[in-house]
Parts: sequence; C-alpha cells; structure tokens
Amino acid sequence: MSNTTQALSRIESILDDSSFVEIGAAVTARSTDFNIQEKKASSDGVITGYGVINGNLVYVYSQDAAVMNGSIGEMHAKKIAGLYDMAVKMGAPVIGLIDCAGLRLQEATDALNGFGEIYKKMSLASGVVPQITAVYGNCGGGLAVLAELSDFTFVEEKNGKLFVNSPNALEGNNESKLDTASAKFMAEAGVADFVGDEETIANGIRQLVSVLPSNNEEGAPMAEATDDLNRVCSDLQAEISDPALALSDISDDGLFIETKAEYAKEMVTGFIQIDGVTIGAVANRTALYDENGEKAEEFDAVLSVAGSYKAAEFVNFCNAFDIPLLTLTNVKGFEASVRAEKGIANASAKLVYAFANADVAKVNVITGEAYGSAYVAMNSKAIGADMTYAWPSASIGMMDSSLAAKIMYADEISNASDVSSMISEKASEYAKLQSSVEQAAARGYVDTIINPEDTRKYIAAAFEMLFNKREVRPDKKHGTV
Repeated sequence: MSNTTQALSRIESILDDSSFVEIGAAVTARSTDFNIQEKKASSDGVITGYGVINGNLVYVYSQDAAVMNGSIGEMHAKKIAGLYDMAVKMGAPVIGLIDCAGLRLQEATDALNGFGEIYKKMSLASGVVPQITAVYGNCGGGLAVLAELSDFTFVEEKNGKLFVNSPNALEGNNESKLDTASAKFMAEAGVADFVGDEETIANGIRQLVSVLPSNNEEGAPMAEATDDLNRVCSDLQAEISDPALALSDISDDGLFIETKAEYAKEMVTGFIQIDGVTIGAVANRTALYDENGEKAEEFDAVLSVAGSYKAAEFVNFCNAFDIPLLTLTNVKGFEASVRAEKGIANASAKLVYAFANADVAKVNVITGEAYGSAYVAMNSKAIGADMTYAWPSASIGMMDSSLAAKIMYADEISNASDVSSMISEKASEYAKLQSSVEQAAARGYVDTIINPEDTRKYIAAAFEMLFNKREVRPDKKHGTV
C-alpha cells in the first residue's frame, strides 16, 4: 500500500463508509526555493476534508508521508488552519492524523509561520470543539506541541514516535537504552491518552467521538439506553478498590472509556454513560487488577502530584463541554515524599480550582476514607458538589482515628499500662464522634447514606434531577490558578 493510499485509508477507517469529502486536493507548495516546485507535492502533503462518525459531522486531516515526508510547509499549514476555521463555524470536532517529518526546511520562515498559525487556531478552538490527534508515524519537535494542544492523543504502539527532542539528542541517552519517543513511554508520562494498533485507534476515535458533544454549546450527548436505571450492582463494594471495574459496573452496558490509563494509575479518569448521557468520572484507586482478576499493583489512598494534575485536566475538559462529573472518593491524605513536596501544593490547588470552577452537575460518592484537605479537594460539598452520597462503611474527618487519638490523648496513652488498648479505645471514641458517616450526614456534608449496591440508581436519579442546573458566577475574564 502506498503512503498516499495509507493517508486516505486512515481517514476512511475512522469515518462512516463513503462519507469523506476532500477539500483542497489541488493545493500545492507555493515556494520556488530549492526547486521545490519540481518535486511532486500532491495536496502539499496533507489530505483535508470532512465526513461523519455515526452520523455526526467531523473534520479531519491526514498527513501524507509519501509527499516530502509529510513535512509541514506554508500551504500544508494553511489547509489545516482553514479546516479549523470551518470546524469552529460548524461546531464540529477536528481529528488530526499525524505522520510527519516536521517543518519543511526548504520553506524556512514560511513553514515556521504556518506552524504558528496552526497553534493559534488550535488554541482558539480549545473548549469550543473537541480536538483529537492520532500519531501514526513521526510527531517530533514543534509538532509534539500540536499534539498536546488537542484534547486527546492516540499513539500507534509500534511506529508512532512522539517527542520534542529525539531520544539520541538527550545527554547520556540513546534510543536503544530508553526510547523516550515510544508510545509506551509517552503513555506512562501522561502525554498519550490511548495506545494501540491502527485498528484499535480507529475504533477508539469512533467510540470517543460518539460519547463527546460536537461543541461547547451542544451539551453532553444522549444515546438510547436499554440498561435498567435501578439495576443493582451487587459486586460494587468488592470492585471499588479498582474504580475501572466499579465504573464499568455502574455505567450503562458496562461502558467505560478510561483516559491516560498508564499515567498516574492511582487516579482514574474516563467517561461512562448513565441513562444514555455521557458522564465524566474521577476516582481514587488503591488496586489494579489484571485481565485474570489478579491484583497487579497496589496504591496508597493519597492524592499524588501526577494524579492531581491528571484529574484537574480532565475536569476542565468536562466543564468546557458541559459534561456532568461523578467522583468516587477514597483518599486519606497527600503523597508524602521529598519529591512530591516540590509539587503537591500546586497540583492539589489545580484540582481544587478545577472542581470549584466547574459549573456542571457534580455528584460525589464517598466509598472509603475521606480525610483532611485531600478529601476536600476531591469534589467535596464544600467546594461545590451538588449531591454527596456515602457508603455506610465510609469514614469522613480530619484524619485516621488512630492517629488523631495518639495526638489528642498523648499524655494519657504514654501513662497507660496497656498502650494498645488505650489507643484502640480512644480511636473508637474519636471515630464515633468525629469520623463517622452519620456525623457527616448530621452536619449536612453528606446528603444520603446509601448501600453500595444501590449506587447506580442514586447516581442516575441525581443527574436526572440536576439536568437543567444553572449557576450564576462572578463576572471575570478567567481565573488565574
């Protein structure tokens, strides 16, 4: 298969059959330097146009590595920039398929200016229409910035290369030692949201577009739902340590699209559907299970730097596109290490701001521990959750009752003949008076105490009640956090 055919086939594999309409097929390079006009530059190295996914309009461009290695020149960039103008006018997502050698050196500053034009169009479109990038070949230098200006990034697992500096350009490193451009590395770094082969990417983009609104004025999409809203989730309590399993159980027909699954695994983000409506989900994870149901990894129930940034970015996306938010909270504090201390204040502030600033419908379910400022940051009622539920086994307060008892009753404990019994006794008293879910409910911090198996129906009822939520906020250009 020629690369030209490959560039087009990638588009066709994503769009509905026979729906693609090309725009600008006759465009070629304008530069005459270095005899560039003598080179065959069909479509100037990028196929642009529009089509539909499950009947929904999308705009798409696919770089053609057969034409000057897919490099970006002046007209190449203008085609992409023009596509963005159309997408914003029509309120439809943009899908970029990347396979590019970078800037076209023969066009120098014209190409560089074209890069800047794409950056600007993407920045202006951010929060207006969803932007999805899929990296099939090289995506290096300034093109990596382009990929990260989009909302979601797919990287082909074998041939996709995403980098600002190539592995061999990093001091003390080489590609055979550590391939920092690989899909695996970028997924673990949180740069790539999804990794897979070309078929997986095509299916993933189709699924993602189907659950996202086309623009910021459309609201969360609504699909036909056949799953029982009152369905009992009998295994939920056993699954909750790995929210990827729990969220799949809660969602219609087991749908859960996890984003950045390989990055900051202690924080889970992704999309579910309740009664056919797309919901953004954020949850704390303490265990990760493999495909055989075996526990593969364990995590502390804490907010980490990476996890906070990951969640904040996801919440901001959902708020921009009016997608309701669900949180499953189980957190007892902040990550405690010298390395984490360098960034945890900033990262947790970003998370607090993201939840507090979001004016979409927000529901929080406290499933385990909920202690201190880390709990407050996880979509607590104090920072704006519209409805807060808690399981009977949940614990809500300043800190773990045993630790609190050791601090509050230090003198009595030190003089006790049986220290262990004294700590247990005082911890039990503290838990009953200050950390019990009943006390939180009595103070209005929890709206309803629910059984784990009934979580789906309570969530469904809450979001239905909040469907037409409106909030009046102070008039400002934007926040600064």
